[in-house]
Amino acid sequence: MAKFGEGDARWIVQERPDGANVHNWHWAERDCLEWSRARLSSLLAGLPVLSGEGGLTLRTTTLDKLDGEAYVNIRKGKVIPGYELSLTLSWEAEATSESGVAKVTGAAEVPYLADENADEDPELRITVRGDDSPLARRAKDAFIARGKPLVLEKIREYVAAMSKGGPAKDELDAKKIPTKAAAATGGTATAHASAVKEVAAPAPAPAAKEKKAKGKEKEGFKTIEMTEKFNCRSKDIYEILMDENRWKGFTQSNTRISKEVGGQFSLFDGSITGVNEELQEGKLIVQKWRFGSWADGVHSTVRMVFDEPESGVTIIKLKQTDVPVEDRYGNSTVVENTERGWTELIFQRIRAVFGFGI
Repeated sequence: MAKFGEGDARWIVQERPDGANVHNWHWAERDCLEWSRARLSSLLAGLPVLSGEGGLTLRTTTLDKLDGEAYVNIRKGKVIPGYELSLTLSWEAEATSESGVAKVTGAAEVPYLADENADEDPELRITVRGDDSPLARRAKDAFIARGKPLVLEKIREYVAAMSKGGPAKDELDAKKIPTKAAAATGGTATAHASAVKEVAAPAPAPAAKEKKAKGKEKEGFKTIEMTEKFNCRSKDIYEILMDENRWKGFTQSNTRISKEVGGQFSLFDGSITGVNEELQEGKLIVQKWRFGSWADGVHSTVRMVFDEPESGVTIIKLKQTDVPVEDRYGNSTVVENTERGWTELIFQRIRAVFGFGI
């Protein structure tokens, strides 16, 4: 074995003299907190919610606070956003009556906005500053009904921008332009040769065409596979996964679960919905399964096979097919977040709450 520092030079990655990180081969991290502050302020401040309807004018005013961290990691063109933020947005309302103009102010607070929850809307708390007057209650109700959807829509725009690189997006796009230009130049130089090849090449057989078409049907989708081990009997873990009261307990969220084939389920306050396709107690669960943030009509298939190799030990083999690479908002972390959700929000919590840890 070679001594430290005396390895074969062909296998040693040398730093470039110019310090360039070519094609972002190494991880490049960008701090996005100030960019996030400016972006969210431009998206959220000064939004008209009501413009005199029912004698009430309602609008957001300023982004008062943004705390936390935000960054993007880039390597070889792949963008991995990371952020954990809390923000407070001020709003004001005016009501005109015969006695004059009355004003009330309030706040819209997002206590936790994070990349791990990019597939779902964050919690938004609406409060009124000052006395609890009839106008204050009316303004608060109006903001919940009309302002809350508007604010959440703007937050989704921010999440989509982060998924595409945030402040580094322009740099990434610029690096793609020379590649496209080079491809166009090369294509012109070889156009004649390509045309000759196309004329000379025989037409593909119908079977080959059909096979190629089928291969494209799953473009943009991935499969998640994992194996989890629990210190319990297979029927015990099966019952937990099919019991809505236990789900409510270990997830601390609203849950509805049918135990019948063809029955529907709703998990994590409605963020996940689906239908039971096949159920075998202690042996098998097959479900159609989707996030609300996925494009309309997109469903994955979850298949969990339960095996009890020895008494008191159960192994679950999970396979989830047709998971979209992106959601309807352009977030490209769907697969990573889904896999992490199974591990951290479901299986690890079951072990901790019910004592099935390995």
